[in-house]
Amino acid sequence: MRFALMTHDKRGALQLRLDTRAAHLDYVAQTGVVEMAGPFLEDGQMCGSLIILDVPDLTAAQHWAANDPYMLAGLFETVTLLEWKKVIG
Repeated sequence: MRFALMTHDKRGALQLRLDTRAAHLDYVAQTGVVEMAGPFLEDGQMCGSLIILDVPDLTAAQHWAANDPYMLAGLFETVTLLEWKKVIG
C-alpha cells in the first residue's frame, strides 16, 4: 500500500531541518520504503515534505513517520498521512 506523508515545518525551523537532514536521509535509505520524496518550498526555502511510502498498512506508515528524525526533532507544525493511489507515473 502507498501512503502520502505531507508535512509543514514550524515557522523559523529551517536551521533545525538543515541540522537534521543527514539523519533523515540516512533513515530514508536504511528503511527502504520511500518510493519518492522531496521538500515543499516557500520562497525557495525548504518548508515541509512530501514522502510517498510503500508499506504493508497504515500502522507501518504511522511507525515510519513517528520514527523519522525530522519528527523526533520536533520539526513539523502539521502532519497528514493518507492512503494514496498511484495513477500516473
